[in-house]
Amino acid sequence: MSSSIRGGRTSEPKSLTAPRYRELKGLWRGAAVFLCLSGISLSAVQIFFILARFGISFYEISYYYALFATFLPPVFLFFPPSKICRRDIVPWYDVLFFVLSLGILVYFSIHGFEVFFEGWMFVAPMMPTVLGTILLLLVLEAVRRTAGIVFLTFCLFFLLFPMFAPYIPSPFTGLGFSFLKTMRIHSMGTESLMGIPIRVLGDLLIGFMIFGVAMTVTGGGRFFLNLSLSLLGHMRGGPAKVAVIASGLFGSLSGSVISNVLTTGSVTIPSMKRSGYEAHYAGAIETCASTGGVLMPPIMGATAFIMAMFLNIPYMHVAIAAVIPSILYFTGLLMQVDAYAAKKGISGLPRTEIPTVRQTMKEGWFYIFAFLLLIWFVAHLRLEAQAPFYATAALLALTMLRKETRLNIQGLIRFIESIGKLLAELSAVLAGVSLMIGALTMTGVSSAFASEIIGIAGGNLFLLLLLGAGTSLILGTGMTITACYIFLALMIAPVLVGLGLNLLAVHLFVLYYGMLSYITPPVAIGAFAAATVAEAPAMKTGFYAMRLGMITYFIPFFFVMNPALVLQGGSPAEIFYMVITALLGVILISGSLEGYMWGVGKIGWIARLATFVSGFLIAIPEIKTDIYGVVVAGIAMGIYLFRRKWGEIRVTH
Repeated sequence: MSSSIRGGRTSEPKSLTAPRYRELKGLWRGAAVFLCLSGISLSAVQIFFILARFGISFYEISYYYALFATFLPPVFLFFPPSKICRRDIVPWYDVLFFVLSLGILVYFSIHGFEVFFEGWMFVAPMMPTVLGTILLLLVLEAVRRTAGIVFLTFCLFFLLFPMFAPYIPSPFTGLGFSFLKTMRIHSMGTESLMGIPIRVLGDLLIGFMIFGVAMTVTGGGRFFLNLSLSLLGHMRGGPAKVAVIASGLFGSLSGSVISNVLTTGSVTIPSMKRSGYEAHYAGAIETCASTGGVLMPPIMGATAFIMAMFLNIPYMHVAIAAVIPSILYFTGLLMQVDAYAAKKGISGLPRTEIPTVRQTMKEGWFYIFAFLLLIWFVAHLRLEAQAPFYATAALLALTMLRKETRLNIQGLIRFIESIGKLLAELSAVLAGVSLMIGALTMTGVSSAFASEIIGIAGGNLFLLLLLGAGTSLILGTGMTITACYIFLALMIAPVLVGLGLNLLAVHLFVLYYGMLSYITPPVAIGAFAAATVAEAPAMKTGFYAMRLGMITYFIPFFFVMNPALVLQGGSPAEIFYMVITALLGVILISGSLEGYMWGVGKIGWIARLATFVSGFLIAIPEIKTDIYGVVVAGIAMGIYLFRRKWGEIRVTH
């Protein structure tokens, strides 16, 4: 195992080795790299206020169109229209799509003054109206190539929704618009295509995505695997614990569940299988760890940044609020992994197969330094937008000190190309999400839905929470997590906040349940990706991932009912008490799910049920339920230990 983690290549299943992207060469590779560099440079100029220092003004809307022009057109170069298309050529129609999207976006960027100040979103000449319509069709095609047909269906529905909104039954009835006016508002309005998601991309997100790619390209994923292995590899069930910690750390940087599963999972899953974990269980562990990584600060993926912009708060506030819930999640996952290893007698790895902490840190200390530098810039200096640029520059400079991590010219080109692929895909997905926001905003459905849904639920808070959780899970199976979050942030979150719940806790609640679609069958795309790597049945892996991640279905209810768990309100003493009781509850629930309690051993079904109930009562933020939970746990453990001891006495006699 040590050799595979410390630089060796692990073979992947054939279904994963088929390239998703075109391998661009010559002119088209140069065009993609040039546009990516242009987008990064444009973003840096805007974020560091370089033009303003020379007295040059740049309309915001022109900036967003120009930035979109650097990232959307490469979608038609990097992503072929279907899986059966050749990966070594760019056909004429993709060249046409590339030129059209680039030309139209540059046109709107040049005419930013007219778009914004002359109100082209309401009354525009025929030419920009036609160009805007073509642009929207190109966006839909980009969405199909990057996010799939299901998400395309959602985007197409919301693109046309304003045309038939008056004819839809309550609570989704809204204002109606003609076809041309709908196209104008979508393509030239500040609440649709150029709305919050694209603004987040341009103002905050690009730097963090660059930092994540820099970590990956320079070997950061391998370093975090080695670090986890050196710290945990020798423990009971060591390979699984390595997978949990390494995937959690790497996932917080990459911001993508699937890419995390396919990168770290290609190493951790085979090592877990070799140590004694069943294939489906190894896949389930990697799925849950990768999913949890996206919920763990400091980088939580695009959705967390959109949440910060949506709530008009610094991103650091979102990251800090997510710390305790992520600790609860990974505590529960580690406890279940340990309990499974104890039941199955899975030991750790020999010390001879494990790299030392000293050697690991010597080879990759600069990754930790860049990580801490990023946090220092964000948390202490409050330079959220600029921080990842400084951290990336420091990381790239430090990697040049070692031959093994040094990037040559070809390496730098591959680095820029990797950024281009990521940002092209992200831009297409965010554009689709923007169309949904635009449709709900222009029709007024988002504001009218709140009162309607309160009437349906009869004002019952718990019923509304269940409704929000269920809706998040269902929508998350078809939408991206960002789209799911935006939809519910507009539709459900205002209702819950209006009933007195904390604003940030409600939005994290929606985010958590949307993310759970990655581990919840029948879709469970994260679990299915891991099942492919593990060569295990997909649905079985999904159900085991759901069981392993079961604690995550409860954690959002814990913190939305008491925002002290997301560090919102309450004294330090109250927050400390809530965190301790929540941790105890999570440990008891995890033990009951696996049928093994740390310090006790295997427990039967009656004790498991009692332990589960007691853990839930303790974790719920009420003192009375805490007392009930402790009593139930004490009685259950007392009966179990008495019966086991009595059985030993009877056997002895």
